[in-house]
Amino acid sequence: MTEKITLVALDMAGTTVSDDGLVERAFGAAATALGAEPGTPRHDRQLAHVRATMGESKISVFRHLSGGDEERARRANAEFESAYGRLVADGHCEAVPGARAAIERLRADGRTVVLTTGFARVTQDTILRALGWQDLADLTLCPADAGGRGRPYPDMVLTALLRTRAADSVRQIAVAGDTSSDIRSGTAAGAAVVAGVLTGAHDEATLRASGATHVLGSVADLPELLTRLEDGR
Repeated sequence: MTEKITLVALDMAGTTVSDDGLVERAFGAAATALGAEPGTPRHDRQLAHVRATMGESKISVFRHLSGGDEERARRANAEFESAYGRLVADGHCEAVPGARAAIERLRADGRTVVLTTGFARVTQDTILRALGWQDLADLTLCPADAGGRGRPYPDMVLTALLRTRAADSVRQIAVAGDTSSDIRSGTAAGAAVVAGVLTGAHDEATLRASGATHVLGSVADLPELLTRLEDGR
């Protein structure tokens, strides 16, 4: 029987929010700032890295791609965040089916819900406004809110615990996400439940190899999973 889960940290893009290729489309706008024109081998290599690091802090990804050139990394990140924000504002943003109901069910069951992201705060807020989710969760966090490192570090999960004081132990925390970075972050934080979902970037094998305790078709399945675990089923 699992201890009562009182704090749930949920990723956004790919987990509660449909990505639908927006990250890759926004990367195209940042490629020029990195000196990689679309259609070139360099662009293809950088795009492969973006895919492999889905879920991580975007500024960290661009620092890697720029070879440590902080000015170029920040310029590329700004282009990326601006392009992603425009796509969202133009209507290319939808909730994963059942995500809102799942969050409402989790909170109705007495659990505190925190939405986390690898995006900057301005982009996170744009997504929340587009979906009408400003008051849906108890708290929202981006990497800057947790010291800047983002995933796969445990910082956002632990910041959620410190900010909300919703759990007495990390064994009362559940984390859900669609990427290996999400899973590694939850595992590093010591969460009792680290659930991968199949609505985003990475497949079941990748999620399990990263340490997922469970793999679900969707975040919509999470409330029932937690109830079953707590009931010992």
